[in-house]
Amino acid sequence: MKVLVFLSEVMVPLTIFYIVGFGLLSRRPVLDDFIEGAKKGMSTVAGILPTLVGLMVSVGILRASGFLDFLGGILAMPAALIHLPPQIVPVILVRLVSNSAATGLVLDIFKEYGTDSYLGLVASILMSSTETVMYCLSVYFGTVGITKTRYTLAGGLIATAVGIAASVVMAGVMS
Repeated sequence: MKVLVFLSEVMVPLTIFYIVGFGLLSRRPVLDDFIEGAKKGMSTVAGILPTLVGLMVSVGILRASGFLDFLGGILAMPAALIHLPPQIVPVILVRLVSNSAATGLVLDIFKEYGTDSYLGLVASILMSSTETVMYCLSVYFGTVGITKTRYTLAGGLIATAVGIAASVVMAGVMS
């Protein structure tokens, strides 16, 4: 354990020292490279920002309007067929779009049912074994201008389905 603590304390300064040292040994203008990279990063942020704002506003509207609860109620019966708790359905739907909004829903589950409950375990495992598929497609592919995603959406949704199934099975084994 002491080794991990030591590594975590040393890693950032060591990385900075390595980058600056490598730049100096390569006779590169380290500060100019840093400023150029920061400019490119800011332009990337400016390009992503409208998409991020749109995603966050839409998820906020869905939560505040009660539509997620309504949709969760409709999908409760099919979810029960695959042994998926109906309280998890809104988390799954939101997780496809926004990690932070899904985290808010998971925290609500923790408050109501507890972190060590079956629902808490399912939600925890679900959050760690699924991805924000729509977010990644819109932000990452949109940033570089990819319009034909080919099999990415299908692959992401299949991986998410596997993560959902794994969370239900693993939580059942653990509880």
